[in-house]
Amino acid sequence: MIRTIFSITCLLILTQLTSLHAQEVWSLEKCINYALDNNIKIKQGVISTKYQQNQLKQTKFSRLPNLNGQMSQNLSFGRSLTYDNTYKDINSSESDFGLGTSIPVFAGFQINNNVSKLELDLQASVEDLSKAKSDISVNIASTYLEILFARDLVKVSEDQLIVTNLQIKQTNEKVEAGSLARGSLLEIEAQAAGEELNLVNAKNQLQLAKLKLTQLLELPLKDNFDVEVPNLPEISAQASIASSVEVYKSALLTRPEIKGADYRYQSSRYQLKMAQGTLFPTVSLYANIYDSYNDKYKDINNSDISFSRQLKNNQRKGVGVQMNIPIFTRFANRLQIDNARLQVLNYELELESAKKLLRSDIETAQTNAIAALNRFNSNQKAVSSMREAFRYSEEKFSVGLVNAVEYNTSKTKLAKSESDLLQAKYEFIFRTKILDFYRGLPLTL
Repeated sequence: MIRTIFSITCLLILTQLTSLHAQEVWSLEKCINYALDNNIKIKQGVISTKYQQNQLKQTKFSRLPNLNGQMSQNLSFGRSLTYDNTYKDINSSESDFGLGTSIPVFAGFQINNNVSKLELDLQASVEDLSKAKSDISVNIASTYLEILFARDLVKVSEDQLIVTNLQIKQTNEKVEAGSLARGSLLEIEAQAAGEELNLVNAKNQLQLAKLKLTQLLELPLKDNFDVEVPNLPEISAQASIASSVEVYKSALLTRPEIKGADYRYQSSRYQLKMAQGTLFPTVSLYANIYDSYNDKYKDINNSDISFSRQLKNNQRKGVGVQMNIPIFTRFANRLQIDNARLQVLNYELELESAKKLLRSDIETAQTNAIAALNRFNSNQKAVSSMREAFRYSEEKFSVGLVNAVEYNTSKTKLAKSESDLLQAKYEFIFRTKILDFYRGLPLTL
């Protein structure tokens, strides 16, 4: 009895887990958040940003004094001149110790300019990371809508096949009763075979769209993977579309590709200042302390001098100022300045190019949205007319007033208009969402 209860309990738990596993449904927000947390390019962008942070810290720390220690051990062999002017074979060991420090006082403002440059490079890296997140979000939203479109196509294909199978049943009854020729049944069955193929193709398209999304998410394809079907907004014939001019004005202030290009342009100007700084003298302060010990050193009584006594007697200290003046550097500094100026011009052109590309993308998105809305309105009227025409054709086919060819033609036109309507619907939704995204709004459905 206990074993039976245990088995039933395990079976119920397993069934519940299987049910939960089978209901793995992803919303658009879940897909985007997962990609932002796990996408490899995003992770590489985070690493690049941290690298830029370390570069900035290193440059800031270059203002601090350094401290270097040195120690050497020398062994000498051979003849040496002694204090009584005679030569003897003397093997000696000498130890040297020292500490030195230096601090930059003036370097043609290169350190300050480099700090400013790297601060801008860091900001540009942050914007690059934002751009990567933006791109993956748009790609996911596009693929997500592809899945919804493919799901609706499957539903349309299934509905068409249901109607055709019902018509086959009715036609078969009429053929059996002798009121309709068998050729009509064969033509309807051929139509059903074509619609079955359309249904298979629609399901394949849905599966490929899911595969594309799982690849964007860098997930293995799962049979139980599915997306949430949101409540999409109704599209009215007079739906408003954001002005490309207004969207562009907002995008210039918020889009990461524009901000990143501007930061790089500003950074290149500091790079020019750094190059110009190489023409100035550099000034630094330094200090050092030095000591040594030799095991052959003797005092006036020819007695060995102890280690501690030698360290006390041999200690030397020094401080100083060092100035380096660039007089002739084989024109390297001048050429470096010229190259920096060229880089400024190049980054300025890249900024202008990014602005033009952004404006082009926004204008294209708006034009596509308007075209999609016009197609949607036209297809909506076409679908309404085609449905009425098909209903009329279906009634006439039922009483034998039209043949199967005419009936199938009417049904095919209806299917085509429904497919075009769905395509225009999802195209309009995607383009308007892109326009909102350029304005700084989050991608949601």
